[in-house]
Parts: sequence; C-alpha cells; structure tokens
Amino acid sequence: MTGSGAGESLRADRLLVYLRFARTRSAADALIAGRGLRRNRQHVARGSEAVRIGDVLTLMVGGQVRVIELLALPARRGSPAEARSHYREVDAVALDPMGQLTIAASPLGAEIRPADPEDRF
Repeated sequence: MTGSGAGESLRADRLLVYLRFARTRSAADALIAGRGLRRNRQHVARGSEAVRIGDVLTLMVGGQVRVIELLALPARRGSPAEARSHYREVDAVALDPMGQLTIAASPLGAEIRPADPEDRF
C-alpha cells in the first residue's frame, strides 16, 4: 500500500509504527487507548480506524504534541528518514494563521489603539 491512490487507507496503529511514532502495534494501541491520537481534530477510538493521505494527525509523543499532515502511506517500517518523507510537520503558524490562540502578552512597544475613538480614557 504505497501512497499514490486517493482511496487508499491504512490502520492508524500500523501507521504509527510505520512512521516510527510507536515501536510496536501494542504501543500504538496504548497511545490510542490513552486518547493520545486525533485525526482531523477527532479522537481516534480504535487502532483499526482508517487513515488516509491528507489527514492531519495530532499525537502526544514523549511529552510533546506533534501535528503532522500525511503526504503518503508507507508500505512498511523503514528508516527514520524514509518515515519522515511520508509526512510533514504542521507548524503553529499554519494552525493559527490569525494569531487568535495566542495567550502571551503583546510585544513590548506595541501600540494598542481602541477601535472607537470614544473608548479612550
């Protein structure tokens, strides 16, 4: 099952092993059972759920949240470089292009202007 066809899919637990996010299918199933995997913002309930090219996966790996977009379906577990060629990391800018989820304070020197002049002190 290589990732060229639009209708192809792969089990979620097997995909995690092939992409080297889990060492075994048992470990992948434990990650899924612990609600550590989402596909397109929906929790994956079972390892047998199908994953397709273009799906965005959010997973907790080693205390870190990783968000990836699946570019191709691997046929087997390969080298780390080969595994990385099947997905791309989605950065924070792509997840929140308008900066609406930012919790941090505004940068120093940033001027805050009210939308309505009457809202001034």
